[in-house]
Amino acid sequence: MIPFERAWPYDIIMKDIYVQSCPFCGQDNVLLPLRPKELPDIKSGKKRLLVFPCCHNRVTVLDADQDYLLTDTKLRQA
Repeated sequence: MIPFERAWPYDIIMKDIYVQSCPFCGQDNVLLPLRPKELPDIKSGKKRLLVFPCCHNRVTVLDADQDYLLTDTKLRQA
């Protein structure tokens, strides 16, 4: 079972990956420094450091599906 408190939803818009809000500072519509072409590598097991540009907090992305990024950090209360 996927630990929901470590997953965060994302959207792909015009070849860019956005989150609706930053899990750390609450900034709306954050453009992530991640490209859709990197998602297959993440899905196959490659870890990726993700630094949120709004507040510079870091998480390691462990896995991804079509809707969520799975990280090594708790992003929400269970």
